[in-house]
Formats: sequence, structure tokens, C-alpha cells
Amino acid sequence: MAYNNEFKENQISDLDIAIVGMSGRFPKARNLDKFWQNLKDGLEAISFFSDQELESVGVEKTTLNDPNYVKAKAILEDIELFDAGFFDYSPKTAEIIDPQHRLFLETAWEALESAGYDSKTYQGRIGVYGSASIGSYFLFNLFSNPELIKLVGLDQIRHNNRTDNLTTRVAYKLDLKGSAITIQTGCSSSLVAVHLACQSLIDRESDLVLAGGVSVTNLQKTGYAYQEGGILSPDGHCRAFDAKAQGTVSGDGVGIVILKRLADAIADRDYIHAVIKGSAINNDGSAKIGYTAPSIDGQAKVIAEALAISRIEPDMVSYVEAHGTGTVLGDPIEIAALTKSFRARTQKKNFCAIGSVKTNIGHLDTASGVAGLIKTVLALKHKQIPPSLHFQEPSPQIDFANSPFYVNDKLSEWKSNGHPRRAGVSSFGIGGTNAHVVLEEAPVEKQGGQGRKYHLLVVSGKTESALEAATANLANHLKQHPDLNLADVAYTLGVGRRAFDYRRMVVCQDLDDAIKVLETKDTQRVFTQYQELGESEIVFMFPGQGSQYVDMGRELYQTEPIFREQVDYCCEQLKPILGLDLRTILYPSQEQTQWATQQLMQTHVSQPALFAIEYALAQLWLSRGVCPSAMIGHSIGEYVAACLAGVFSLADALMLVATRGQLMQQLPSGAMLAVALPEKKVTQMLGDKLSLAAINAPERCVVSGPTAEIEYLQNRLTEQGIDSRFLHTSHAFHSQMMDSIIEPFTKLFAKINLNHPKIPFLSNVTGTWITPEEATDNNYWAKHLRSSVRFADGITELCKQPNRIFLEVGSGRTLSTLTKQQAQGHLALCSIRHPHDQQSDVAFLLNTLGNLWLCGIQVDWSGFYANQKCHRLPLPTYPFERQKYWVDSSKDNELNPLNEKDTPNNQKLENEKVSSHKNHLGDKSQHLLVQSPQNNILNLSNKNEKRNNPAKKIIERQISIMFQQLELLEKDM
Repeated sequence: MAYNNEFKENQISDLDIAIVGMSGRFPKARNLDKFWQNLKDGLEAISFFSDQELESVGVEKTTLNDPNYVKAKAILEDIELFDAGFFDYSPKTAEIIDPQHRLFLETAWEALESAGYDSKTYQGRIGVYGSASIGSYFLFNLFSNPELIKLVGLDQIRHNNRTDNLTTRVAYKLDLKGSAITIQTGCSSSLVAVHLACQSLIDRESDLVLAGGVSVTNLQKTGYAYQEGGILSPDGHCRAFDAKAQGTVSGDGVGIVILKRLADAIADRDYIHAVIKGSAINNDGSAKIGYTAPSIDGQAKVIAEALAISRIEPDMVSYVEAHGTGTVLGDPIEIAALTKSFRARTQKKNFCAIGSVKTNIGHLDTASGVAGLIKTVLALKHKQIPPSLHFQEPSPQIDFANSPFYVNDKLSEWKSNGHPRRAGVSSFGIGGTNAHVVLEEAPVEKQGGQGRKYHLLVVSGKTESALEAATANLANHLKQHPDLNLADVAYTLGVGRRAFDYRRMVVCQDLDDAIKVLETKDTQRVFTQYQELGESEIVFMFPGQGSQYVDMGRELYQTEPIFREQVDYCCEQLKPILGLDLRTILYPSQEQTQWATQQLMQTHVSQPALFAIEYALAQLWLSRGVCPSAMIGHSIGEYVAACLAGVFSLADALMLVATRGQLMQQLPSGAMLAVALPEKKVTQMLGDKLSLAAINAPERCVVSGPTAEIEYLQNRLTEQGIDSRFLHTSHAFHSQMMDSIIEPFTKLFAKINLNHPKIPFLSNVTGTWITPEEATDNNYWAKHLRSSVRFADGITELCKQPNRIFLEVGSGRTLSTLTKQQAQGHLALCSIRHPHDQQSDVAFLLNTLGNLWLCGIQVDWSGFYANQKCHRLPLPTYPFERQKYWVDSSKDNELNPLNEKDTPNNQKLENEKVSSHKNHLGDKSQHLLVQSPQNNILNLSNKNEKRNNPAKKIIERQISIMFQQLELLEKDM
């Protein structure tokens, strides 16, 4: 299967995985737009601190004056902030959750929204694969706080900070039913997570997967102690591949990508950022100089394997995002490995650009792999390769001239050279787990059509302020992206966002209209409502004769396939019975309008016409997820309710309605009069020849009978100052003038099957719920033809349940107007405009749908857009309202890394002596041992012995407890 692309070579493979959503926060970049801008501008996002800043957080002057103390780090802003309320966490619980988990959770939500998916409504299985660094917050802020432990309990703190709970927390809060697996392979963790997520999709364990990582180890704006031979830079700059490279800088960040099988993504019209053509992971094993050392063979093999899986030749890869730590040992080994893997298939030189995001944002530990992946995807999208910073002269240990690579040190156009742009992304972990991903630019999608003439935009928030922020963000986004298809925007807002209590909707025609209305919040067009979670129910109301008019629903017939299909079916079924095509009367040419209007006044035409329109409208509402819990019809409208309830089939209903109309047409003409009096008073005025045809409201009745008698009654009423008016009908329905057709009509029911109703509806005859016995009794339908329509009683019964919304499913607003007179506190809406209302049928229906959504009705947006080829778009995600939830680490606490003067907050080389072993580059190797801030607590006892610190016993006890808990953790795993 080929997909639409400018390159003919593209074929969809079962191994192809689409990246359909992304989200991330990185140093000096709160979102991916800012991240790309920083990359493009060549911004170094390392923060350099003044002495005053460092002193304010407790760094001592002796430390500041140390020439080896580097006053820099890649800081992630606002790590102490979190929208606890959004995720239903109490403030106390939020404070003891690892900020890495909190960031990962918020980013997971944003990533899913950026992909245009709501995990609650998505039909497939969603998995999550992620990684996090060691819990610095747990060690330095929580575990070192005895009072907090006593107050909250160690179990609560432990469970809210366990790294292996990272992904299961997301699965729980977002209701994900696929795999939820936390990956721990050191620096390569997040790219390994991406690989395993791809495998989950390929194996069809999942249909949509979140993959990424988070790292927050810098809890305060502090520098670090440089040690010669270590992996940290002496000046706070990372100079990957440069002759002056001496190390990297630690940084914090979070990134998540949303993955989906490419074939499914194309079929579902997802927004595809890029395609993963192949990925691989492996481990170096023991064939290297030390546990923490890199391996040329291990890295070369994983790159070659990923290329082989992707079926892409190395010379078709034009960029590699390297692990690129900027260390004397690591960079030469990485280039040697890359060269080895590429040289197996090509001898070309200097054709592939290379770079490292670590020169921009530092080393993000477990999040570094996904950071490099996201950078590369953004570069593919924008067809530009951002500069790798601080490269002036290549490392003497790297022979770029005879390699396939060159360092891309300035913003460059990414040329295609006749085939899709492709890239590799590497990430290597301490301990030897290597990962490599091969990317390809996204297929070019043809933009969908504008679809409907009008579009329904829906926005919601958990708070009023969040709703306002979401509205403003959407308006700004539309202004910044004037080429967006508004149909796609509306579609994404519908299918790709969860509906919260504070809701807003607007119907608009184009992008400019949407921006204007959203910014001005025109109260005539922008509707806002707070709807507490509850089970609102819909009542379908089907009107009777008198509501019909020529061209009712014409625009829906032209634009809504489901409505058109149902009208066509009914009209075709009615042709042999009526001897005409109802569509010529419903939707006549301009020349035939007057004739059609006269025809539609005839009861043998109006009854089947009303039935067809109401039935088609009902099916249209059902396709949008608007389903009735109860129904009520007015006269002929009850046949629509009974048909939907399954009492009789559609074919039988059409036959009954058409024949009923024909029988009535043969009767002498009569008249009907609406009277503004209650039933009791009207009954006293009837006499022998008039009948009470309907009780529509407490003081709204209809009288039926011979025309002369009706005229006489109207004169009497006028003399008494009582309002009355003639109805546009040809006969005296529901009167004794119908008696002669009761018997022949009853005989029709012998030919059909009657069934118990599957949806409850109200009886016109009794004014209460129809019973199964009544619905299947031929005589009931005979009585229905003759008896008074007790519509008001039916509404009274329906109003006994307070959460009902009344929806008139037919032309005009007759029943909704009547309902409002006695159903105070209940919402009554219409489906089709009144004939005197000149607005668009589509706009009118969309406003009704929007109002139903405002009131808490769950709309089936997929059904609503089923006949449109809309695409998901990246739109502004939920505006989290973050507040500070943070337990400070005491400056006097010996577990605080600020007090670790003797052992630097650094990863250093254990053996500074040069080994006699030579590596492949001719360098003398060094044995690496990671020493982190967490390791430093092991030295606290000895330090305090020297200092004679009174806190010694407390610290020793804390350390003892910690190791006991670590043992428990291992048993739990």
C-alpha cells in the first residue's frame, strides 16, 4: 500500500510507526514551539547564576570561591508547580508526589490532546512506556524530613515516589488499558521506551502508545563541582565533537511522543509529525573496558540493525542526532561506531550532518533520548537542521574528513535530494544499553474539504478561568495559523478533547468569523454554561399536522447524507402507495413552490411527509449519539415514536401513515380551532357536534368539528375576549367526523406485527406511559385516531423527572413552545427552524447540538463527522492551572546536596590513573564509576564524625531506615 507523497518510493510497511502527537518541556522552553525556536536560533539554554542567586538558595561563599565550582546548569522552570485539582489530587498528596511523576502526567495529557485523542472515548488500547531519573525529591526533600514522614507515613511517600509507578500512575489517571511499563536503562531509557512502544504496536498489543521520559534532578538553582577527568564540563558549556570538548552539563526536562501504526494513522486521518521506519536496542555486554564505558561494536551494531529493519541504506540518511555528550572519550567512540555501521554499505564521505541537542539543553539523563528524538522530528517537519553549538574545530580524535559525517554548526536547509528526508537518533546508556531510531519525514496529506457550511466549535475547562484561557488560546492559535481548515479544527475539538463542567460553544462559518466571535464573546452567538456531572436525559417530541412547510430541512437534505438517505428511502417506499414522489412536494423547484404548498396542505400528503422528515431527523440525531430515554408524539407524531421504539417496522409504519392520511382525505372537510382555555371550560362549550381534539397545555386546547360549528364557536369566544385561531388543516381530526374510517383503518393492523416498545413513550390517548398491551392492541391505534390528544398530560408526566431535556424532532417549534409553558426549569430545543426564520438549517441544527452538549449530553463526535473527511490537528492543549506543591529541603539538613562540599555533585572518574589498555581510537582508556548526589549520603557518617556534628545520630538513623526501605522496595518489585 502506497501513501500520498511526493516520493514514489514510499510504501507502507507493517513496521512503520507514525508519530501523531508530541509534548515536552525543556530548559528555557515551556512548549515545543519555543523549543524549536530556541533550536533554530542556536540558543544555549544553560542558566548561569550570579553569586547572589546562589547565596540566596544557601550555597556557601567558600563553595562560590572554589575555582572548580561551575555556576551553571540547564534548569527546568516551575518544577514545583502542578495542577493537582485537574487530576483530582488533594494538595497534601500533590506535595509528596515526585515532581517527575507530576510533570510526566501533565505532559502525557498534553501529548494525547496534541494528537487529537481523548483516552476515555478512544476505542482501541492505549499503552504507555516511560522513564524517570532517581528520585532526588524523595531523597533530599521528603525522606530527609522526619516530621513529614511521621505525619504522612512512609508508605504514602514511598508509593508516590517509586520510579516504577511512573507509567502506571498515568494509566490510572488517564484510564489507559494497554501496557504500562517503566524503563530503566540509564541515559538511553526514553529512547528504549520509544523502541518498546513501537514493538507493542507492531505486535498489536496496543493501538496507540505514549512513550518518553522525564528527569528532574536539579531541585534548586545551583552549580556543580567540576573534577578533571569527569563527564561534566569545566565551564558550563557542552562542546560536542569539538577539540575543546571536556564534558557536558546536567539538565532537566520531559518529553512524550504519541505513536500509532502508520497505516492506521493514515486511515484515521491523524496529523503525522514523522515516521519511525525502524528501531533497535542492544547491550554492549562485557566486551569493553568497564561497566560504564561505551563500546564501538555495541553502538555500531545497534545502528546497523535499526537501518536494516527500516530497509534504508545509510547513504539515504542525511542527519544523525547523536548521543553527543561532548566528552573526550564518548564523542570519538560514537563517531567511530557510526562510521563503522555506515561504511558497511557506503564509502561516501561527508554527506550526513550530525548534531547534539545536549549542546543546547545539556544532558537530560533519562529524558535525553526523547529530547533528541523530538528535536529531530521538529527538524524534519520544518525541513531545517538546527545548529549544533560550540563547534569550531573537530576533536583530534575524530577523523571527520574520512567519515560520512560533518557537524552541522549553523541553521541549514534540509534538502531532500530526490528521496524523503531521513534521520537517525542515538541514545546510549551507562551500563551499555544502546538504542537507535530511524526516522523519515511525514507523508504529505491532501487537505480535506471545508465540509459543512457552518462549524461547531466546543471548548471546556474544569474551572471558569481555565475555560477563558482555553478560549483565548484557541483564538490566538487560529490567528497565528490562518491556513487552518476550520472543519479540521472543529473535528479535533470534538473528537480530541474531553468535555468538562465549564463549557462553551459557538457556530461559525469560517476562520475569520471564528476568531472574531471567540475574541468578542458575542453573547448572541457564544453560549457558555456550567454543567455539573449528571445524567441528563433526552425526550424526543414528534409534532403533528400543522407544522409542515415546503422546504423543511432542505439544506439538511442537501448536506447531511444520513438525513437524505432516510428521506429518500421513505419517499421511495411511499411512491406506490401515494402515486407520487413526496420529494417533488417537499423540495420543489422555484416554479413549483406554490403548487407544492397547496399539496402539502392535503392530509394524504402532509401526514406521510411529516413522518418521513421526523423519522429522518431522528436517525440523524441518533447518529450523533443523541438518544432518547423517552419519547412523546403529537397525533401522527406518535407513529414516529412507536416506529423508533420498535412497535412496528418502518415499512409498516409508512403504510399505516399513508393509508391513514388517504382515509382521512376521503372524509368531508372540517376545521380545527386553537382555544386559550383549560380543558374543563372548553368541554362545557362543545355541544353535540364539536370534539375536544387536543389538550396541548394547561390553558391551550384544540376543538375539532364541522367548519360552520367551529366558526360559530370562534365568534362566541371573540365576544368573550378569549383568544382563538384556526389551524391550517383540511379536516377535523380527532373528532366524531373520523368515526367512519375507524373500522377500515383497524383492519390494516391485521396485516402487520406489533411488538412491545423498546423505548418508553407517552400515549396520546391516556396521557401517561403506554403499556406493552396498549402498544400491541389494534384497537388502541383506532382509539388514537379518534380520541383527544392528551399532550399536556404527557408533558406533566415527563416533568416528574427533573433532568430531562425536550428536543422537538420535526419542523418548527410548536411542541417546544407548548412544553415551555408547563415545563419550567426544563430546556426545550428545536431541530429545524420555523418557516419565518430565515437562518441556515445547518447552523440551526448545529446550535441545537451545541446546546445539548452544553447541558451535558455526550455527543458521538465520530458519528457526527462520519461522512466528512476531516483530519486531526495539533491545537492548543489544556491550560493547566498550576500551583506550588512543594516540600522544601532544610538548609541545615545533611542530606541537602548544598552541604556536600567534600564530595562534589558530579559524576566523576573513579580511577584517575591511566590504564595500560588502549582503545580503538588510540586513547588510553579510563574506568568510569558514576558517583551521584545520592551516593554521597554514604559518606555522611564519616563526615559528621570529623565535624562532631550533633545531627550525627539522626542522620545515621535516617540512613539506616532508608536502606531498610530500599530492601522492602526490592522485595516489592
